[in-house]
Amino acid sequence: MDFGKMMMAVSAVALTTGPLPSSGSADARTAYRPPAETLCQINNIQRPVRGNISYSRQGAGGTSKGVRGPASLPSPPPPPSPPPMAPPPPPPSATSSAPAPQAVSAPRPQSGASMPRPPMPGRYFPVLPRSAEKYDGEDVANINAVANTPVSTFSVDVDTGAYANARRFLNQGKMPPADSVRTEEMINYFRYDYPLPKSKSQPFSITTDMAKTPWNKNSRLLRVGLRGYDLDYSERPAANLVFLVDISGSMRSANKLPLVKSSLNMLADQIRPQDRVSIVVYSGATAKLLSPCNKPQIIKQAVGSLTAGGSTAGGQGMKMAYATARANFKPGSVNRIMLATDGDFNVGITDKDELKAYVKKQRESGITLTALGYGTGNYNEALMEQIANVGNGNYAYIDSAMEAQKVLKEEMSSTLFTIAKDVKIQIEFNPAYVSEYRLIGYENRLLAEEDFANDAVDAGDIGASHQVTALYEIVPAGAKGWLPDRRYGPKQSAAVGKKNGELGYIKLRYKLPDGDVSKLIERPLDAGMIGNAATAKGDMAFAVAVAGFGQKLRGDTYLGGFGFTDIRALAGTQDDYWRQEFVKLTQLAESQ
Repeated sequence: MDFGKMMMAVSAVALTTGPLPSSGSADARTAYRPPAETLCQINNIQRPVRGNISYSRQGAGGTSKGVRGPASLPSPPPPPSPPPMAPPPPPPSATSSAPAPQAVSAPRPQSGASMPRPPMPGRYFPVLPRSAEKYDGEDVANINAVANTPVSTFSVDVDTGAYANARRFLNQGKMPPADSVRTEEMINYFRYDYPLPKSKSQPFSITTDMAKTPWNKNSRLLRVGLRGYDLDYSERPAANLVFLVDISGSMRSANKLPLVKSSLNMLADQIRPQDRVSIVVYSGATAKLLSPCNKPQIIKQAVGSLTAGGSTAGGQGMKMAYATARANFKPGSVNRIMLATDGDFNVGITDKDELKAYVKKQRESGITLTALGYGTGNYNEALMEQIANVGNGNYAYIDSAMEAQKVLKEEMSSTLFTIAKDVKIQIEFNPAYVSEYRLIGYENRLLAEEDFANDAVDAGDIGASHQVTALYEIVPAGAKGWLPDRRYGPKQSAAVGKKNGELGYIKLRYKLPDGDVSKLIERPLDAGMIGNAATAKGDMAFAVAVAGFGQKLRGDTYLGGFGFTDIRALAGTQDDYWRQEFVKLTQLAESQ
């Protein structure tokens, strides 16, 4: 069924909100609200046949027929009772002439088929599904000779999904697939002691420092840290959120839809009077479960009614979610879709590139997308991470209620409230002080040098109180590097640099949330950091330990013999719960 027919099929729950106001209207920016009659209206979603969605309209005060309804969603009617069984016929007498009853034979299998063997009493052999999880990993970044490639450019990344996903594997007693590990997401899972920006005119502070590399005596580690300003609760803009929830059959597992419901209930607790939440669900079809609502109890009531079944028309669900977000669009506010799924789209738009193109087009209207991933076995991480990237949102993997609380309660400001968008970092190394370098992680965030000043090229966003950390491993000029000598000439072009005390030059570009023209921050890097570099300690040591852990899981050959015991020793004793958990994960990885 095409999308147009699908929309007709669910016309009973079609949007009834008014037209989108002009973004140029001051009155629209300050006074627009969805029509009052649509607020907090719940549509009771049922699935009587093969996961197809049917529905009846249920508002906070009664049903669509005008009859006063209960305060909570009605339970589905119980199935009809089977007719009473007739008593068995009396056994035939010895003198009866009736023929003896004939045994009923089971259907004979077709040629070449075998009949299933009945299970043995008292024994159960579970069928373990073969993993069909999907990842799009990048190779570990190459070494760069400064004389040949002095400039490194990349987009910031504040996602954390790769860390939580790796933790899930390790807690199951398995090593995560190398393709699933993105070291920058491991590092950025944690917070570091970066100073707050001095004023909101520059939305983040910049910190640079250097330490000796624990796995290579000839190199040094340069850390670049950004920290966004904190946003007071009273300063947060209003939010127009659409929960887009996968209720297909693949979401039945305890670590999927039940955890989604718990997560969304936590998010509902953060809703304020000026916010609005809508809920769109999809399985074999799509439907709008909840019209815009700012009452946490009604939102939780709608979430609590969800059950799983049917196929996965995720592409159609996205279309309805974006239509809902547009119908309730609030200029100057947060307009975002919160997708909760295992990513197993199998009906309608299923191609990852097609979905990415669709999400990328929608972001131009000011509607962003956050992807929350759940589950195991068929989890499509490649889709989740990449559509969040192009949707100017965030990607997180929710493997427990603790992680849901961290992402959707403790880090809610960072997740929703953007303070800088299209943030790019570029460093030019001076060959007079640095001969070789590599960026640890960020392989899928690399940009061409010319993309840095091109405001049409999309990059990552930073939310309120977000932090971004990047580590470069550099080889000082004159020290032994990674690149080998060549038979017929030098391993790199003749180095041309100035002994001007500058190790390099760092530039950052960003746009304000409502801006289209980027702002530039630039400053030199002090070459004295090389000579002053000491053994990593404290916060820097922990960041390096996490980087080493991520690279170890990826199979990074440049780590040499640096192992999990070394990583744990470098991390040291920690007081923070999440850092303590990291140390335990190194033990789990070592035992695999």
